[in-house]
Amino acid sequence: MTLYLKDATYIDWKTLAFQSAHLAVSPGDDGGIRFLDALPPANDLGTDEMILDCRRRLVTKSFGCGHHHIYSALARGMPAPAKIPHNFSEILQYIWWHMDKSLNTDMIEASALVSALYCAKNGVTFVIDHHASPFAIDNSLETIARAFDRVGISHLLCYEISDRDGDGPKEKGLQETDTFLSSGRQGHVGLHASFTVGDDLLNRAVDLARKHNTGLHVHVAEDTVDQESCFKQYNKRVVERYAEAGALELSKSIFSHCIHLNENEKRLLRESDVTIVQNTESNLNNNVGVTNYRELGDNIILGTDGMHSDMLRSAKAAFLTGQATEGLSMDTVYGRFRQVHDYIRNNEFKGDTDNNLVVLDYDSPTDINASNFLGHFVYGIEARHVDCVISFGKLIVENKKLLTVAEDEILAFSREMGRKLWEKMLK
Repeated sequence: MTLYLKDATYIDWKTLAFQSAHLAVSPGDDGGIRFLDALPPANDLGTDEMILDCRRRLVTKSFGCGHHHIYSALARGMPAPAKIPHNFSEILQYIWWHMDKSLNTDMIEASALVSALYCAKNGVTFVIDHHASPFAIDNSLETIARAFDRVGISHLLCYEISDRDGDGPKEKGLQETDTFLSSGRQGHVGLHASFTVGDDLLNRAVDLARKHNTGLHVHVAEDTVDQESCFKQYNKRVVERYAEAGALELSKSIFSHCIHLNENEKRLLRESDVTIVQNTESNLNNNVGVTNYRELGDNIILGTDGMHSDMLRSAKAAFLTGQATEGLSMDTVYGRFRQVHDYIRNNEFKGDTDNNLVVLDYDSPTDINASNFLGHFVYGIEARHVDCVISFGKLIVENKKLLTVAEDEILAFSREMGRKLWEKMLK
């Protein structure tokens, strides 16, 4: 099946060059795009081929999320915690750790489906996720993977292994990760953060990542408590601890947050191939601080940390905050927004080929072209402009509606599971 895009204004995501043309989008894991001078006559189209009218539409590569928490999808509007948290440790204890312990498999499936729905409608076709459900670990990653597959979103998953709930969940987390990666699925070995990860778990996680030729996906120095705990227990700082364990030697590793680092830790990261994820809105929401990511090197990508599934929104937040913290320019934030594609390609993960596209119905009040695109990217283009989304060459969103799974069924299921989750959390 070939999908034809008629009269498109195509924007090269790397060079920002504009080209007016018809596009032929071929399907599959190795599919791509071709530029055409003319479209085939309608009566020559195959039964599984179609022409999508893209007049006055912008077409470019779809988006990727560098760090998500789909398990938090059912948190929106949930009842307040029994005790109001006053610091980051209490936010984890009274909100997120209370929630993730209450999840069951149906709730995980609902969270994955609704997150995939929101990603698709926001133009995000590749998601790197960090999952936690300490008392519903078995088959959790495959449950998420199948939900994302149904919607048509590519993924790179991991389970957030930790010592915080005892040996049982720790061992199950290691087994779930090994089983998932052994099945042929792509993913990481996930860890929560240094202050909840003992040496035995850290060393076994690194060994497991080496076994499966992947990296760690871990929270790093999101709050000062991570550094304080690490220095008190190990007489070293978080990145130094990970370096000694060999985590920085794994080029596929993702370190999320990386806010509270000293100069030596910054140097270690700059000299490694580790990719760092910036999650501005989540950091502001948790009041854990901001940092100058320029000091950490060039391997910076953007995530949402489960706050939402809108990467355009994440880019705007990173830019507006980054002007004060690091003199961030529009081209630099766009580079971080797109760096996820380089991460996927350089590490030979699948699911982000050139036949992943977004069609924007951007009602710009002014001219848009290659020379001023970045101004439109930061100040104009929003998720509401996403009209159609193409994943693996297949149209999965058309006229802002999901085509692969019934939206109303996903939302009804998620609301049902949300009510059950909240009731369980109040007991």
